[in-house]
Amino acid sequence: MLADKGYDADAIRADLAERNIEAVIPGRSNRRVKIDHNRALYKQRNRIERMFGQLKINRAIATRYDQLANSFLGMVHLATARYWLKFVHAA
Repeated sequence: MLADKGYDADAIRADLAERNIEAVIPGRSNRRVKIDHNRALYKQRNRIERMFGQLKINRAIATRYDQLANSFLGMVHLATARYWLKFVHAA
């Protein structure tokens, strides 16, 4: 699970360990015992954050105008395709 420092809690880490989920969470600066994390994998989290930021540029997604899940998912697909086309057209 990729998460930021806000999720650095012993209870969350213990729950993830019970479920056999690897926690890629950097430790807070005030943590006494430093916990190592996979820095290369953590850098991938930034890509996900940027993608959600691009999707939320679309007002219909940010405010979730659609009441039905299928309608909302369709809008997410359209926004994702529009975002993807920028890269395909540039190449």
